[in-house]
Amino acid sequence: MADGGKVKLRPVGARAAVGRLGRPAISTVTGGKLDLVTGVAEPGFNPIDLLYSSLAACLALSARIAASRLGLLERFNGVVVEVAGEKSAEEPYSIVRFDIGIAVSGDFDENSRNAIAHLAEDICTVSNTLKGDAEFAMSVTG
Repeated sequence: MADGGKVKLRPVGARAAVGRLGRPAISTVTGGKLDLVTGVAEPGFNPIDLLYSSLAACLALSARIAASRLGLLERFNGVVVEVAGEKSAEEPYSIVRFDIGIAVSGDFDENSRNAIAHLAEDICTVSNTLKGDAEFAMSVTG
């Protein structure tokens, strides 16, 4: 890392399973579990919600780190990150735009809020991955 920090490693990975009938279920290697929804109006998480949620959570955590790196953590009361976006109308489907709102609370002027938000975007693994071109290494079994 450019700042000389160490990357803390945690077991990562996810598994999704779905049968001929029923909802998809996902789990993590650390024991997290979540059932997905498939209906358009059904409450809960679908895969795109999880994508938006991952980005929102990563930016929120990264904003706290950013405030600390900028020496502003004592004035940082919290942050709320909202993420939505626009999905392409035709195949291959993808998210073509992420709409991100970051509300930084604390005793900050506009420049400090912007500095926290932009540094958070630079720190966030999820935003960096979505802006990049990560390789997909797929294996298929029976």
